[in-house]
Amino acid sequence: MDHREKALEQHYTYQGKVVSVRVDRVLLPDGNESMREVVEHPGGVCVAMEDENGLFSVVTQWRYAQEKELTEFPAGKLEWGENPFDAVKREAAEETGFEGRDWVELGEFVPTGAYGGEKVWLYYAKQGQYVGQHLDSDEHLDTEKLTLEKIIEKIMAGEITDGKTAVLAFKVREWKNRR
Repeated sequence: MDHREKALEQHYTYQGKVVSVRVDRVLLPDGNESMREVVEHPGGVCVAMEDENGLFSVVTQWRYAQEKELTEFPAGKLEWGENPFDAVKREAAEETGFEGRDWVELGEFVPTGAYGGEKVWLYYAKQGQYVGQHLDSDEHLDTEKLTLEKIIEKIMAGEITDGKTAVLAFKVREWKNRR
């Protein structure tokens, strides 16, 4: 069965700097109509960057919407239409101070498929040369380095709850195991 739904009408209720929200009237596969709320987002990137000692950079920062600090792999938002690989190279250097090398794309992650249009492209890289950390003016974070197994332990213990970081950690471990 074809499960696609067709937009009949779209109405924007909010258009912001990071997200826009719209309400769509849709035609369902069975011929009935329904409403869908959609949060538009340009997407993001996330990188698991490993140094020569097998340690991975993670950042801890305040996440306002969650009202707590989260520990995550370095990540960032795409600009509308931006190439994900260009964005991940920029974000890796901005947040860790290091360029990446030997990049491997590990697919995409959909954080909230029921209502959100956001996709996060996931990457693995080896740590390259130091170029200096360049945080955005509204970005305040701490960096540390952990083994992949320690990151996974923290995920399993509920100490790391960020979805993109959890998915990427397990993808990196599986990718390494298959090599």
